[in-house]
Amino acid sequence: MPLSVNTNQGAMLALQNLAKTNSQMEKTQLAITTGLRVSGPKEDASSYAIAQNMRGDISGLNSVKTALANGEATINTAITAGQSVSDLLTEMKAKVVQANQAGLDTASRTSLHNDFVALRDQISTIVATAEFNGTNLVNGSASATSVLSTVEGSTISVAAQKMDATTLAISSQVLNTSAGAATALTAIDSAISTVSDKLAALGSVSKRIEVQSEFTTKLTDILKAGVGTLVDADLAEESAKLQSLQIKQQLGVQALSIANSGPQTILALF
Repeated sequence: MPLSVNTNQGAMLALQNLAKTNSQMEKTQLAITTGLRVSGPKEDASSYAIAQNMRGDISGLNSVKTALANGEATINTAITAGQSVSDLLTEMKAKVVQANQAGLDTASRTSLHNDFVALRDQISTIVATAEFNGTNLVNGSASATSVLSTVEGSTISVAAQKMDATTLAISSQVLNTSAGAATALTAIDSAISTVSDKLAALGSVSKRIEVQSEFTTKLTDILKAGVGTLVDADLAEESAKLQSLQIKQQLGVQALSIANSGPQTILALF
């Protein structure tokens, strides 16, 4: 190779290799900093596009999980209210049975009637306040609702389960007469059975939502793992690569220095 002070091919080659090493170091440092092998479409266009689509699916599933959680909370609120109503009805039945005793004096019957009414009023209070996020499934004006269950828009229908005193046919029952107590016993027995059926219906749909929520969580985890496989960096590998590139960079600087000193040998010819 001829010696020239205008063109130093050795220096140009060393500079090219050093620039290449520096570029590789930038990518490796970016991977270590972000934890991503593919942080943009420049690194791997197809993997980046697939990962972005999967991230969109994950975002949609997270919204579904939120909707399912809200739906489950609404139903659980109704179930809690229903259990309280059932307990109160059991207490009311005890009052009714006592009022059905033969020869019960008026004062005792009146006292039992007042307790009966107080328990019934408590049912009304519970039913009126059994609301979550603006939805009440057990009051007298309750209506059916639906819970988002899939990204595609499928829903789980939740029927209203009214448990107010009027719906349970106990709003006008009295215990201050013998005939009234006898009628109230039949009404209370029917109300207890009705509330049990309504609680079973709420429990069934709550279980369905719980199962769907668990599936959605598992599906989200699978998609996250898939995104990680596509774009996450192997930090152990990147760390080893960084050390190797640092050595190559030092060698490249030395090679460039040697190449730049080459033309000085021309002076020895004169």
